[in-house]
Amino acid sequence: MIQLKKQIRFRRFGIATIAAVFFLIFIGGLVRSTGSGMGCPDWPKCFGQWIPPSDISELPADYKTKFAVAGKEIADFDSFKTWTEYYNRLIGVVIGFLVFLTVVFAYPYLKSNNKKIFWLSFLAFILVGFQGWIGSIVVSTDLATYMITIHMLIALVIVGLLIYTATASQEFKIEQVKAYPNLKYLIALSLFIALVQTVTGTQVREVIDEIAGRIDNRWLWTENAGNTFLVHRSWSWLNLLTTAFMIIVFKKLYLRNSILYKASLALILLMCTQALTGAVLANLGFPGEFQSIHLTLGSLTVGLQIFIAILVFTKTELKIENKKA
Repeated sequence: MIQLKKQIRFRRFGIATIAAVFFLIFIGGLVRSTGSGMGCPDWPKCFGQWIPPSDISELPADYKTKFAVAGKEIADFDSFKTWTEYYNRLIGVVIGFLVFLTVVFAYPYLKSNNKKIFWLSFLAFILVGFQGWIGSIVVSTDLATYMITIHMLIALVIVGLLIYTATASQEFKIEQVKAYPNLKYLIALSLFIALVQTVTGTQVREVIDEIAGRIDNRWLWTENAGNTFLVHRSWSWLNLLTTAFMIIVFKKLYLRNSILYKASLALILLMCTQALTGAVLANLGFPGEFQSIHLTLGSLTVGLQIFIAILVFTKTELKIENKKA
């Protein structure tokens, strides 16, 4: 039996680590929206230095060719972009240490009946290292769009694993007062829709990057985004409608003070807020300050959907009182 103190320590640290990962996703969106992805043209160093330069005078005269990426000269040195990308990397390193400590604090579970908490924490740590390697590939391929999508999806997998371990370590007791045989199918469908929406969202960002390179007028970007944008918007509506239906179902199955019902209300609130930021992006020329917010809200939405799915699949118990004939 694991001591309560160790359970609480793991749970609190796990939640803090999850919050840190979402913060890193926000910073990653900021890097993308400010065009800072190639602020450091090499990896793991930045312009061949562990501490990046703050002024062009600190670089050799031939720095554009010396640090060429994928056979192409890099852009002019920009101190803001360089340090933005560098801070993103530093935060990524901190996340790595946090996830490692999560594994350390999960060690007591290795000797319990809930060994999967340790092993899934360990898998999250391995994926953080893999994510760092993927980040180096993103840089070496000059921000190849498909690699950015993979980078984002791995981040969500890491978040999902951490959410699962933090949730599994808690003694939730959720009573389901009515039978609903299709509930798990509904939850699985909502996760699938969320995944498709996330992937199409990264594709929209890729298309917008390409359009921005040839059309200066931001107000024309949306109408030139084509079917990719339309598909993403359609799936967002489908996601919203599925969640609204899920709330109706949860209202019948769970008590109003149930964490599942409250989580579903929080989910639709997040979705509406994300939809609002999406409308701002689509109608106001994709302002950079809203891009990272939209991305972070989308990630939080997926994270909350994962949390709901974990509760439904592992923490609910059907409690139906037998009626007298």
